[in-house]
Amino acid sequence: MMLWTAIGAVAVLSFVLKGVGPALLGGRELPVRTRSVLALLAPSLLAGFVVVEVAGARWAAVDGTALAGLAAAVALRLARAPLPVALLGAVAVAALLRFTLG
Repeated sequence: MMLWTAIGAVAVLSFVLKGVGPALLGGRELPVRTRSVLALLAPSLLAGFVVVEVAGARWAAVDGTALAGLAAAVALRLARAPLPVALLGAVAVAALLRFTLG
């Protein structure tokens, strides 16, 4: 439940910043440090969600099929495959393993 609360809070914060920010700034730019923090917020949250999904609650239930899918996505991205292709490859690997392993 805490994960969905965090997702909701980030979504609301994003909408508020995108809606209110331009009105408050009046055409001025954000400081460089603030822009860099905001730019890194989404990737770091996504990485955290992936780790929680793969490792399970309290790192107790590692899902091997999800780990294999993640490895497939990383391998495809290292091979310079486009992001949608890497995502589809990861889904296909995980689904195939889940189907064959039961």
